[in-house]
Amino acid sequence: MRQKKPRLIVTFETTAMALKMEKICHAAGAPGRLIPVPREITAGCGMAWMAEPEELEQLQAVMRAGNVTPQGIHVLEGKSNGNSV
Repeated sequence: MRQKKPRLIVTFETTAMALKMEKICHAAGAPGRLIPVPREITAGCGMAWMAEPEELEQLQAVMRAGNVTPQGIHVLEGKSNGNSV
């Protein structure tokens, strides 16, 4: 059985903001990808950015530089409800 690893989830209020995150992350070579929001989290637009938790600082710097405002930043631990950062 595959063990679930913690994952960093960044949520957005609008689809436009989620797509902007994708664009700036790809341009900056930042890690992660767009996913549907996990059901453990409630978010505005239904899209989220997923990456490894240790990549938080890099993603925050990219978001600041690209003027991207997240709705929330969460770390999901397998099947738990997750923790907000």
